[in-house]
Amino acid sequence: MSGSGSCFPERTARLGGVDLDVVFLGTAASAPTAQRSPTALLIRRGGDRLLFDCAEGTQRQLMRSTLGLPDLQEVFFTHFHADHYLGLPGMLKTFSLRQRDVPLTLFGPPGLAELYRSLGRIVGRLTYEVRVEELRPGESLQREGYRVLAFPVHHGVSAIGYVVAEDDRPGEFDAAAADALAIPFGPERGALQRGESITLDDGRVLTPDAVVGHARPGRRIVIPGDTAPVETVRVLSEGADVLVHEATFLEDERDRASETLHSTALQAAEIARDAGVRLLALTHVSPRYFGPELVREAQEVFEATVVPRDFDVIEVPFPERGEPELIRRGARPPRGSAEPSELPASAS
Repeated sequence: MSGSGSCFPERTARLGGVDLDVVFLGTAASAPTAQRSPTALLIRRGGDRLLFDCAEGTQRQLMRSTLGLPDLQEVFFTHFHADHYLGLPGMLKTFSLRQRDVPLTLFGPPGLAELYRSLGRIVGRLTYEVRVEELRPGESLQREGYRVLAFPVHHGVSAIGYVVAEDDRPGEFDAAAADALAIPFGPERGALQRGESITLDDGRVLTPDAVVGHARPGRRIVIPGDTAPVETVRVLSEGADVLVHEATFLEDERDRASETLHSTALQAAEIARDAGVRLLALTHVSPRYFGPELVREAQEVFEATVVPRDFDVIEVPFPERGEPELIRRGARPPRGSAEPSELPASAS
């Protein structure tokens, strides 16, 4: 699942361990505005790039960002309303114009295969294979160090949300206990940290629990996509590091939200509060709003709420390293600099 681009070694060192963040490429609901593109977000974990939804203009948003257009290996769709997939045909054609030869896999709820067949006349012949895999709620994909879980949401069509959940981490190494046991510095301590037993020169056999604490949970990001408030989101978001929840309406439009199976900012905040998430990010913003009014409503019940704009980034450190942090314009080149797509080949 590795994409092009660096693995951000300076950020990895600062956050500790494998870097993990969420890049917001499109934060609008239904249609683009002058300030916001429709739905698309990218999760970066180490060298992996996971694109969730691919609305109109997504490849252009990537090219305008500091990421450029990575050679994605997988794209995940929450559902098949047009504002979540219209950017796919153009992106597939661009990959083909680059003479790509590596397969690309599309994931989504039932109906994905039919959608891709209907796009065939637009996409035409490609230089690479496109694989289509339909996921049902409860199915998961295991990756190196993490998994992607599909779960049910409530949007009136074939739709799923996703949880990106890292594997548990080893417990903390107790250096004082290791010193007391006269464990030499070197490979013996490394083996214990990896969960392996060791035999010392004096014949003692030591197991990892002598110097390593209980396993610690990995980080977790929850992406329900478009949905009315639903219990599955709350349950799967319990203790999550980041919940990216739609907030298409304010509370004074609650009836409209219910009719269209969307959520209000207050409803999303109530889910985040009840689930005890570390940070709530509201997205899928209607053109009738600017963002601050959504924050104000949500923060009445859940203070740790942000409304990202396009090209904002949420960095997700391990809990012991700090709280998730919204970086404004974190994926946008500095003003006045050339965008990645404008740089000569020798500079890339």
